[in-house]
Formats: sequence, C-alpha cells, structure tokens
Amino acid sequence: MTQYVLRRLALGLVLVWVVATLVFLFVHILPGDPAQIILGGSETRQPTAEEVESVRVRLGLNDPLPIQYVDFIRSTVQGDLGNSFSNNRPVFDDLALRMGRTLQLILPSVVLSALIGIVLGVVAAIHRGSFLDTSISAIGIFGNSLPSFVTGTVLVLLFAIHLNLLPSSGYIEFSKDPRRFLLYLTLPIITLTLGGLGPVMRMTRMTMVEQAGGDYVRTARAKGLTERVIIYRHILRNALVPVVTVIGLQLGSRFAGTVLVETIFNWPGVSSYLITGVTNRDYPVIQGSMIVIATIFVVINLMTDLMYAVVDPRIRHV
Repeated sequence: MTQYVLRRLALGLVLVWVVATLVFLFVHILPGDPAQIILGGSETRQPTAEEVESVRVRLGLNDPLPIQYVDFIRSTVQGDLGNSFSNNRPVFDDLALRMGRTLQLILPSVVLSALIGIVLGVVAAIHRGSFLDTSISAIGIFGNSLPSFVTGTVLVLLFAIHLNLLPSSGYIEFSKDPRRFLLYLTLPIITLTLGGLGPVMRMTRMTMVEQAGGDYVRTARAKGLTERVIIYRHILRNALVPVVTVIGLQLGSRFAGTVLVETIFNWPGVSSYLITGVTNRDYPVIQGSMIVIATIFVVINLMTDLMYAVVDPRIRHV
C-alpha cells in the first residue's frame, strides 16, 4: 500500500508539473498585454509607450520566456505563487481565502447529491420496472440534462423574485451573520446538488441491478438471509465501488466547474477568481489557480482509489 501511494504521488507531481508548464505557455500566448490592461486608458488619454514598458519591466515580462519559466517553476516549488498583477496581493493568500468559500459550496452539495442519489438509486433498483423506478430515472435524467446556469436561473426566478423567500445572490461571512450566510448558501447548494444527483443515482441503480443477478445473491437467499440483509449488506456494498468513482470525479470536477454557479450567485470563490484573472490577463492568478486545482484533482483521485479498499476489502493496491 505504501509503495502504491508513493508511486501515485510521484505520478501526481509529474502531472501537476505538466499542467503548470502548459498553463504557463498558454497564458503567454493569450492576446492582450497585462501592462496595457493594468494602466488602463480612456478616450482622452492612453498610456504612453514608456509607461507600458516601465510596467513590463517591473513585472518581469520583458525577460526571455525560458528565464520567466525557470523563475516560475522555482517559485512554485518553494510555495510562492507570485503576486497578482492587479492588486499586488500574494496569490497564495487570495486562493486560500477563496478556497474556503468554494469548499462551502462544494462539500455540502457533493455530500447531499451522494446521499440522495444513492437512496434514490437503491429505491429504483428494488422496484425495478415499476412506475416508481421510471419516475426516479426520469427525474435523474432531467436533472442531469439541465446545465447549472439554467437550474440556477430558474431557482432565482422562482425563490428570489416570485416568492421572495431567498436572496438572489451575494455573500457574507458565517461569523458575521450565520443566518444570512445560510440564506445566501441555499440556492447555490440546491443548484450544485441537482446537477450531481443524476449520475450518482443512475450509477447506483445500474450497479445494483447488475449485482442482484450474481451467484452470491442466490447463495445468500438459499442460506435464508432476509431480503433486507441481502440488499444492504451484500448487493449495495458491492455496488458502491463504481459509485465512489462517480462521487470522486464529481468532487474533483466541482473545483473547476463552479464557474457559472459562482457567477450567477455572485459567490467570491476560486472559479470567479480565475475568471477575473483571465479577464485581466493576470498571469500569476491564472497559473496559481490552475496549479491548485490540478493538485486538488490529483489528491482527490488518490483518495478515491484508496476508498475502494474501504468499500470492498477484497481490493488491494499493489
């Protein structure tokens, strides 16, 4: 197990390095000059060439690209993601603050979609072929087919504008006003939960139906075990391995996939921070955000693989 973990971590480091390299190259071929964007301009006055050159020198943008790359990798290895071009704040500090806010959306929504999806999948599998199974499957397909921006917009129209029960968007720290924080959190959580519900439910139902036809199920029934024990102790446990994979992939993809939700609900998380960085051609913000997201992806995939052995003790990592 230890060798497996070390091997996966080494592979993960290589993957993060590849992502960092590709992001570095891509941001430097983006159209637009960061120095020009920082200086801004108006109809009456545009920044002079000397002013633009001065900013480029200060930011190190005039150095040859290989030198910029070496400096970037060296700083990243040391844990320094640089300072934002826009506000000169350390990118690491801003990401740490915004990561906590993004986790406030991701963790509850993944947990809720996993729990509700597994329960609905089990119910659909037990009542396979019935009207209840068809209804649950239709709900899952419908929820999975709707993009998050459609779901979020409909929820805002219904609960914020027509019913006036919840705020349409905004954010406040939990420590300042817990009640308002929970009100602001409700609609984004519902949006993300509905988006992740379908895949978990469908995978649970499909794998349980497959497992229900196994020889070990017939043996368990022959031994006189109750149907409840057979379903929840044997079939469900064996069916959870692919479900864990789906949940792990959802958890990783949410860090990069909450862009629209954070934009719709004006939630100041990592995704909105990354979008702002792309708009402003803020190289350190883009690079730092992508490195952090890639690292989280690697860690979550490793944890998902390790969870297999917990769900099914027959699985051993070598």
